[in-house]
Formats: sequence, structure tokens, C-alpha cells
Amino acid sequence: MKLVHRNLEKNASGSLTLIPEETEDMWHVFNLISEGDQVRASTIRKVTTESATGSTTSNRVRTTLTICVEDIDFDTQACMLRLKGRNVAENAYVKMGAYHTLDVEPNRKLTLEKSEWDSVHLDRIELATDPVKHAEVAAIVMQEGLAHICLVTSSMTIVRSKIDVPIPRKRRGNTTNHDKSLQRFYDNVLQAALRHVNFEVVKAVIVASPGFTRDQFMDFVWQYAARNETKILFENRAKFLSVHASSGFAHALNEVLRDPVVLNRLSDTKAADEVKALETFFKTLQNDPTKAYYGERHVQLACEAQAIETLLISDQLFRAQDVAQRRKFVKLVDDVQDSGGEVKLFSSLHESGKQLDQLTGLCAILRFPMPELDEDDSDDEPDSD
Repeated sequence: MKLVHRNLEKNASGSLTLIPEETEDMWHVFNLISEGDQVRASTIRKVTTESATGSTTSNRVRTTLTICVEDIDFDTQACMLRLKGRNVAENAYVKMGAYHTLDVEPNRKLTLEKSEWDSVHLDRIELATDPVKHAEVAAIVMQEGLAHICLVTSSMTIVRSKIDVPIPRKRRGNTTNHDKSLQRFYDNVLQAALRHVNFEVVKAVIVASPGFTRDQFMDFVWQYAARNETKILFENRAKFLSVHASSGFAHALNEVLRDPVVLNRLSDTKAADEVKALETFFKTLQNDPTKAYYGERHVQLACEAQAIETLLISDQLFRAQDVAQRRKFVKLVDDVQDSGGEVKLFSSLHESGKQLDQLTGLCAILRFPMPELDEDDSDDEPDSD
């Protein structure tokens, strides 16, 4: 994402002008915009004009509108963002107060004005405008006849292609049909990978499957590369990493990212960092439960005691329509950082983020045990007769 202009006042109000440049940037914009914000962007409006004779003509004109956002809709598959609200600035084609829907698109400038830009907003702007934020990992998760080509960015996991090819069973004395279908399947998977993976940017290409499918596919890849002199494959051979997965479905990627070999290779990527942090939380919860808590009440009490070493928090919580609710979570993040704790903001578009959301979206690993938090729970329980 490109930051074109920054105009923030001392009271934290003001506006930023941004240009989202790719699909992941749309996710960042979605997380930045809240109801009540003002967004100014170019849009198409249908305008009906009446001539002196009474006849009417309709034309579509491009104009720049400023709306006060009332409704936000984000399509996670298409990465499209639609904002609905009332026009709040003079315009030749749209009356003040009239409703309009703005489609936020990549490579089109928008200006976002807020009454308050908090620390979480500004951290996201810093992350989104970092030039090294592009897709960090490509993954081919497969089983015989089914494969998903995924890109794992710092904020989301995107399924770029699904390949589904029927593979007939092997028959005794006749394996021709089976082998031909398998070769066609591998070719389809490889062509999709060549089309969707930017080998110059990704740090690793993970090939994961149950059984021997991944090994057979990799043999096919290098035979194909030799036969067709595909330089890009040979030049990036060291980036390929073959690991086990339980299936060829996209959700198996989460277990793949927990593999120690993968974690070691991807140690400096945000996606691996999230997986590792969640794994540490679960281990602590199992082995030393008085140092791991989840849920707003327990985490807030631990924060007040300055006991939080690592806070795991979902970006889902910052999209609350209730401003007071959002401010509460922003203050929690600021307080943990002020006391020397580490904050890990999870994306709800990563599998690890979805897991965190199932645990209320809020977990904490503590510096020291706080068994009194459990006692607090038992004190709240009504006495039995």
C-alpha cells in the first residue's frame, strides 16, 4: 500500500490518503475503516438529465464523492470492499445526504478521515506500507486428484487455485488410465503454480500431502523442468520444501505451518510467528495452566497486574461497531506494551487467527503464575445447597 498524504492533528484526528496496490491491501483498508469515518474516492454515478423538450437521457459519469460510512461489506474471496453511506460534501451530481455506495478498488486513491487514529490503526498503516510485506510463502497442499495453491501473506491466506481431477483406480494388469490421469493432474498443478506464484518474492514453496503424492509430484516437476528447460524452477529449487499433510484441503495448511522443519525455514515470517505463538500458548495451558489464560476478564486482570508476557489478540476485536469496546482493546494493547509485554495481532484470515477467534480472540501467556484468577472463578460460582 502506498501512503500518499498524511494529515494528522495533535488530538489524533485527521486524514490519510492511501492507494491500495494489491489484494492484501484491501484487507488492511477493511480493518482501518469504521462506521462514522469519512471516505473520499472516485466513483461512477448514473446521472439523469432532462432536456428543454422534456426528454430524459441517462449517463454514467465519474465523480469524486465523500461519504460518511454506515455499512462496510468485504468479500474475502474476491477481496472487494464496498462502503455505503450518505454524501457529506458538495457535488455537482449527488445531493447532500443522498446515499451512495463506493467500491474501493486496487490502484485507486482514497482519503480516509477519522475523528481518532489510535495506536492499532497507526501500527496497521506501518505494516501495510512496509515494502517487504508481499506474499511470504506459497503452498501446494495436495492429495491424489485434489490440490490447492495457496499464498500466505503477512495478513491472509489466499487460495489462488483449486485443481480437482478424477483419478481412476489402478486395475490389475492395466494401470495406463490411472497413470495418465495422474500425470495430467500433476501437470495442471504445476501450471497453476507457475501462473500464481511469484518465485522472486516468496521465501519458500511448501509442497504438502499425505503418503507419497508430494514426492511423485516433485519428481514430475524436475522432469518437466529438464524437458522444457524451465529456468525459473531450477533457479528456485532450493525454495521447495516437501512435508507431510493429512489431506489436500486448504485447512491442512495450518498443521503444515506447525511442522518444525517449516517453522525453522519460515522463522522470520508473520504467519509462522502466529502459529508458533499459538502453539506456545496451548503448551503453556497444558503444562502450566496458571500462566496461560484466555477470555476478556482473565486477560484484563492479568494486564492490571502487569503479568502479561505475550498477548495474542485477533484483529476481529478491533472491528467492533461499539467505539468504547474498540478503545478498551486498544488500551489493553497499549498497557501490555507499556509494561514490556509483546503483542501479537492475529489475522482472522489465517487459520491460526480462526483458532484464536474460537478462544474469544484474546489469550495471554504470563510472566508469572496467577492461580488467584482460577480462584476468582470459583468464588463467583453460586453455593450449592
